[in-house]
This record gives sequence, C-alpha cells and structure tokens, in this order.
Amino acid sequence: PSAAGPVRVSRETKGRGGKTVTVVRGLALDDAALDKLARQLKAVCGSGGTVKDSVIEVQGEHRERVVRLLQAQGHAAKLAG
Repeated sequence: PSAAGPVRVSRETKGRGGKTVTVVRGLALDDAALDKLARQLKAVCGSGGTVKDSVIEVQGEHRERVVRLLQAQGHAAKLAG
C-alpha cells in the first residue's frame, strides 16, 4: 500500500472525558479496507474502537503496537504527537 505521505499514529485525550485514544490518520484505503484494518488493530490491541471520517480510533494507549502492525503490512507508519 502506498499513500501520499506517512501514516501518522498519535494519542489524543481532548474531548474524550480524559480517556486516551490511539488515532491512525493518513491511510489511503477505501471504507471496506479501513473497517477490516480497524478490526485487526482492535483484535491485536484487545480493545474497542471505531472508524470516523477515514480515521481509525482505538481505545487506549497502543501507539507502538499499532505502528508495528502497520509497518508489517507495508504501510509507512510513524509516531506523531
């Protein structure tokens, strides 16, 4: 898979009641592929999550694990924030 730039994996807490969420942005995938990847990430991390506006959100702090999985699948993933 190739995208215009690297896939950014960051952590957010704003507007979430203090809860931490791992956010994956910049994936050049269609909706079905995003849903499938989100399911894989949630299973590997053992937590819940969702896909909103082409952004994958995984509940909890799982940045390193998510980056490793994305890089293993051929995405140019890197930590951000």
